[in-house]
Amino acid sequence: MNTATKPSSNCFVWPLRVYYEDTDAAGVVYYANYLRFCERARTEALRELGFEQDRLMRERALGFVVKSVAADYLRPARLDDALRVRSRIERLGGASLTFLQEILREEELLFSSRIIIACIDLTRQHPTSIPSELHSKLKARV
Repeated sequence: MNTATKPSSNCFVWPLRVYYEDTDAAGVVYYANYLRFCERARTEALRELGFEQDRLMRERALGFVVKSVAADYLRPARLDDALRVRSRIERLGGASLTFLQEILREEELLFSSRIIIACIDLTRQHPTSIPSELHSKLKARV
């Protein structure tokens, strides 16, 4: 799935540094941590739009959950690397959205993923519509 996207105004870029806790004994980023990095970038992208996940949970009983992940691990990231997570919305539905997320070291593509996120009513544990004010801000990013 090597989907190296060109940066655009619709991309959210979040910088990060690889710490010791992110690596295995050889100093290579543990594979599951790439997904953690992507999760953090999606959270920060929402925050940039003015939506805090804890407030959505507390005030509206809404949450976002991962429905599906497809990922390609292309090159290893290592201890102390400066990385960027580049996130772009590929598709926006009424209750879900698909992110294309990549992790880069400078311009070298290390990791590529397509992640489907669903909005759920936390009380009923069922899919629900993305709030209209958030949906319109996300739509501007597609």
